[in-house]
Amino acid sequence: MEMHYSIKDHVGKFICSLLILTLLLAGHSLSAQTTFLKVSGTVTSSEDGIPLPGVSIVLKGTNTGKITDFDGTYSLDVPNGTGTLVFSYLGFETQEIGVNGQSTINVVMAPGTQALDEVVVTALGIKREDKSLGYSVEKVVGQELTRVANPNVLNSLSGKVSGVTINSTGGTGSSVSMVIRGAISLSSDNQPLFVIDGVPVENTLNNIGGFGDRNPVDYGNAISDLDPESVANVTILKGASAAALYGTRAGNGVVLITTKRAKEGEKMKVEFTSNTVFDIPYKFIDTQSRFATGYLSYSPESEGGSMIMPDAIPAGGNGGPELDKGYFAVQWNSPLDANGHPIPTELKGYPDNINHFVDTGITTTNSLAITNSSQWLNLRFGVSTMDNTGIIPNSDMQRNSYNLTASSNLNNRLTVSTSVNFVHSYAKNRPASNRGTNPLDAAYHVPPSINIMDIKDYKLPGNKVFNFSDDYANPWFMANEINNGFSRYRLYGNMALEWNITPDFSVKSSYNLNTYNQTEETKMAPGYSREPNNGTYGIAKTDGLETNVDILATYTKKWDKMDLSISGGGNLMYQKHTGLSNSAFSKAGLIVPNLFTVDNIAPSSLNYSSYSAERGINSIYGLANFGFWDMLYLDLTARNDWSSTLPVENRSYFYPSASLSFLVNEVVDIPNVDLLKLRGGYAVVGNDTDPYQLDTYYNNGGIWGDAILYGAGSLNTPGLEPEKAHSQEYGLDLAMFQNRLRFSGTYYIVENKNQIIRVPISPSSGSSSVGINAGTLESKGFELSLGLTPLRSEDWNWDLNFNFTTNESKIIALADGVDYIEFWSDNKSVSRGYVANPATGEDGKLGNIYSPMIRRVTDVNSPYYNYPILGKGEDAEWEGSEERVKVGNYNPDFIMGLQSSLSYKNFTLNLTFDWRSGGQYMSQTSRYLGDDGYINRTLNNIVNPGIAEAGPELKQWVLDHADEFIYGENFKSIGGTPGNGGFPETLSGRTVYDGIFNAGVRGDYDENGNFIVEHENLGDVGTDFIPFSVQNPWDLGTPNMFDADYIKLREISLSYNLPDTFVDQIGLDNLVLSLYSRNIMLWTKDSAFGIDPERAFQAEQSKGNRGTQFKQGIERYNVEPWLVPIGIKIGVTF
Repeated sequence: MEMHYSIKDHVGKFICSLLILTLLLAGHSLSAQTTFLKVSGTVTSSEDGIPLPGVSIVLKGTNTGKITDFDGTYSLDVPNGTGTLVFSYLGFETQEIGVNGQSTINVVMAPGTQALDEVVVTALGIKREDKSLGYSVEKVVGQELTRVANPNVLNSLSGKVSGVTINSTGGTGSSVSMVIRGAISLSSDNQPLFVIDGVPVENTLNNIGGFGDRNPVDYGNAISDLDPESVANVTILKGASAAALYGTRAGNGVVLITTKRAKEGEKMKVEFTSNTVFDIPYKFIDTQSRFATGYLSYSPESEGGSMIMPDAIPAGGNGGPELDKGYFAVQWNSPLDANGHPIPTELKGYPDNINHFVDTGITTTNSLAITNSSQWLNLRFGVSTMDNTGIIPNSDMQRNSYNLTASSNLNNRLTVSTSVNFVHSYAKNRPASNRGTNPLDAAYHVPPSINIMDIKDYKLPGNKVFNFSDDYANPWFMANEINNGFSRYRLYGNMALEWNITPDFSVKSSYNLNTYNQTEETKMAPGYSREPNNGTYGIAKTDGLETNVDILATYTKKWDKMDLSISGGGNLMYQKHTGLSNSAFSKAGLIVPNLFTVDNIAPSSLNYSSYSAERGINSIYGLANFGFWDMLYLDLTARNDWSSTLPVENRSYFYPSASLSFLVNEVVDIPNVDLLKLRGGYAVVGNDTDPYQLDTYYNNGGIWGDAILYGAGSLNTPGLEPEKAHSQEYGLDLAMFQNRLRFSGTYYIVENKNQIIRVPISPSSGSSSVGINAGTLESKGFELSLGLTPLRSEDWNWDLNFNFTTNESKIIALADGVDYIEFWSDNKSVSRGYVANPATGEDGKLGNIYSPMIRRVTDVNSPYYNYPILGKGEDAEWEGSEERVKVGNYNPDFIMGLQSSLSYKNFTLNLTFDWRSGGQYMSQTSRYLGDDGYINRTLNNIVNPGIAEAGPELKQWVLDHADEFIYGENFKSIGGTPGNGGFPETLSGRTVYDGIFNAGVRGDYDENGNFIVEHENLGDVGTDFIPFSVQNPWDLGTPNMFDADYIKLREISLSYNLPDTFVDQIGLDNLVLSLYSRNIMLWTKDSAFGIDPERAFQAEQSKGNRGTQFKQGIERYNVEPWLVPIGIKIGVTF
């Protein structure tokens, strides 16, 4: 197991170095003693003497600070009674007052222009004044991220930042994706590079695992391991100009995450936060409980020992008699008469089955942090535990996080610092997220005539399971007997040394480590029909390692009319990923049931695989920042990378950037204008490819008899060139009326050339695909932000922030012979999500959805105009032979966010809204459930263009013209008496009472002899139901298209900050109580169906192995109900 030794070696060295460093620093701090002086006072306005609530008081150079209460009072502990207090408030001049041993400091603040020189962290951790930047940067502070508790910090960004799209695969611990300014690459998931305390972290979407047939499981990606309570702020570098210094991996932007830390002069304090969230399901898929099942044949026992409910109305499609009408039929739990024959019982509907299957989920998070500062050492240590019980029975998730940050000024010139995060995430069972073993999938397929609580006791003698169908297992069995457990350890951190050689010249070096070890294990008991042989088992272990060694030298100089900062440095990056997997081949099963070990898999059934991939990038870079007269700023950067994944002749690539910022307000005095900045930038960012794309390699294709099969995955591409994204952005920033009105606007356009894609080739070549440079992708759009402070008084304060985003990504060129690049396909309906070569006449937009159209009556004078034309099987037919046309695009026309923060004295109400307008998606959930007749939209519907249901006027027209309809020729009455609930049918010499009813289809023929769509015979006894499946949504995508528009209440919280006078009396520094909720659907165009359009994607390996990504535009069994989370938060500082 050599692959483990390398990682352990790196981790061991890192931990040993860290321990030595911490002990040395702690030794310095033993002799350092600090006393504190309590300083208090009142802050008032010079205009009217009114006390000012919410004024920020910070001890200069530290994190120590307070905010004035509703009556303008404050109290603050100051180390040694020395230092400077900084008083700042929106719309007032900032004041700095020396403490000098004073215990009472009252401050009168004068109105004025608030300084607009906020410092933000930029590339490589360099701090800059925001006004000097020629590119767009947005910062979100930790308080805004944790006001409403969310297990994943990325979800907390939704609706708060322009130009950013967040997608999640589901509940707690699931993968979360972030895309900035749309897609610019066809060969990646388009996620930005995440940098946590200087440590690069890739948030890839390749952690979809699981073993057994149809058992995909999401184990979460890297950012899901980050404890949000440890985050101090998140800075988003959107464009290439901002991110170019990070090189190859920064083409999609960079997200800088800074964790909390202690600063010099901060007294010892303890912070404790406790969150409890109750996830209450409230909206489900709109299933029908009006009709029983009834079109599948009776089967006494399924393959593999799973038992069909005896003498039942077989499940799989709801085409049987109407429920709750007094009809009787033999059912699965029918009693027996004296002769042992089942007695028909009344057919009743159970509309609340899914409600009774799910539970209220509970997530509890507790975080504790200790911060201390002395003359030599600034230290913060935090620990957090998260415990989640999901809404699906037997689902769970746990996470234990440990965070340590420390820094020390060893002398006046030398500073050493470290940051370490250790996380253990694990679960006994992560439910499958797709069709197959998904317990919710099975629960939705429980026939409406069966009470789901009556089948909860699913175990039968002889390892048999009480199921109701060959295709769908008992949902209680799925939840309890198919367990997908995992355990992941992640360690990431850095050690840095900064040497201020002179006041103007410094050198900083750092070593960064990011490593993880994950084990996945699937235990599937006998009873699942797709794994019939004693169940199945699989286990996989993966390891990942990345190290970065950086050095950066900086020279700064300030003159009267000019500022200069020049930096140069280099980086050595190394990655290694290894994996090992053992499992039974699909349907091969185990030797002994319920013994879950690799040894219990027959050698001929053992599926073994392993991989190892290494990658290295060496880089040098430089940057120069020029400032002229405090009004004009010029930034220049350059970087050169050498990538191991590219050919020798092409592995070196250079990319520069330039940006300019001009402060108009420093030149022209404009009334009420605090800031007017014009900015622009241009940059080039390169991108390499995955390891081992230059040579032809062979994969283990499994065992066939005594032979091991191998196949070539991809042909070599020796001349592969790096992708290069050419980016431009132009913007304007405006602040007025003492910063009570704030605006920022940006237009950007990116051309990413030399797109690296895999294209299919003839199997005769011995391979399935070849990688080539084959295209240019363009992404462009607008980002707008508007901030308002409409209300500010003694007791009240109201802040509003809007953001608006629009983006369009499209192919503007593809190589000759490449007609399209496919991202997903729905083979059953021949629908596709792909981007077409503009040379074919298509628009080339990313997100396009293509599908065959339905043949329809085209005669506008016909009473059946636009009705589907049915074929011989009375199914709807394609228009042409699988000819696909564009039927929609997943991408929105725009995304808008709104944040509102309203404070009254010590109460604060915060709201965040998120509006997505435009776009469509295709629902496989609708296709599967609709084909089986399980959803309400299949009743009384005629297939119209797109997604429209039959309107009331159409239904009335059918009723008024009932005599014009005739029975379809292919629907035959097979016996039974309408109204008695059943009829005899003999199977295998045995007579059963199946309860099947004649569908009662009515239809007609047009003047050309085409059979027109059938419709429910409204009101006639015994002919109450015709499943939508007869019109064949199984083979057609357009009837299952939905609009993706929605408005969500992302966050709502009401918090109360107890007054300092009370808090001091009980020995605390701060006490906050909050009640909150999040992610509540307020409106969507297709709310009746019950699918959240935000989850219209599949998190799977994309077609052609072009990287794992969200397949946007197609939804497949993302059937988790809509939730109303109710959370309670307590925050204590002492």
